[in-house]
Amino acid sequence: MDLRQLHALVAVADTGTFSAAADALHTVQSNVSAHVARLEKELGVKLVERAGGVLTPEGQVVVARARRVQGELEAMVSDVAALRHDVSGTVRLGLIGTTGRWLAPLLLETIAERHAGIQLALFEGTSTSLEPQLATGRLDLAVVNLPVSTTEFFTLPLFDEDLVLVVHADDPLARRRSVAMADLDGMPLLLPMPGSGLRAELDAAARAAGISFSALAELDGVRLIASLTFEGNGPAILPATAVPGFLREEWRSLAVEGLPRRRIGVAQPRRGLPSAPARAVLRLLQELVVGGAQDQPGIHPIT
Repeated sequence: MDLRQLHALVAVADTGTFSAAADALHTVQSNVSAHVARLEKELGVKLVERAGGVLTPEGQVVVARARRVQGELEAMVSDVAALRHDVSGTVRLGLIGTTGRWLAPLLLETIAERHAGIQLALFEGTSTSLEPQLATGRLDLAVVNLPVSTTEFFTLPLFDEDLVLVVHADDPLARRRSVAMADLDGMPLLLPMPGSGLRAELDAAARAAGISFSALAELDGVRLIASLTFEGNGPAILPATAVPGFLREEWRSLAVEGLPRRRIGVAQPRRGLPSAPARAVLRLLQELVVGGAQDQPGIHPIT
């Protein structure tokens, strides 16, 4: 078994075909096919269904391990460079959308100033979509809702964020600064999908208050909910930073008495050591949350 075989299999998994994998690796299809075939022979199992380029169950297991191997090799190169005071390498960072909107610009600016050798690859998604990518090695770090759904990750809390009821300025409730949970009983709202972290928090708070929410629609992703709210499709309970500054005249964010804050943190895999660039990004995330929170309504850093 050699690294070329693992790279070939991962490329097939990422692109879906042997020909596309060859293009991605800047080689010819016959080389990719040969590498995968040798790996299959050594392991004694079929890894890829040739007809559709789909991984077999055994192939999925091998790819997950291969991604970790690739990550460890990249980390090794970065760590050696860091010993020469040259922190460099790629960090694949996942961000939930509402946090990425204000944190990503700060991170990009600071990385350019302090660590020019670090190349950031940013991926936006929901917590439920980012966690599997972190587990399989596609991501090095992920900023997500806490708690996470698995014990496979170390987590570091970054901040708590107020959850607010967002209504149009013409709504009768807009004249108020806050509402009680009882005011939301039966109110038609745009809600997160069942099973998401935010929906679990909202449902738990509703049960504690003895009320129930009425769903206008259930949607996957806070940014989608926010977009639909701002297009006039209905009110929603959103993180405070989901309301951009330029919309705060037209839309009102009302505190909800009795509604707990959501907790946001950064997760990293327990397996393997984070690379020097990943450790640098982790430190910057903590620093930027503390320094940038003063410009973000409803953010409460955890120091």
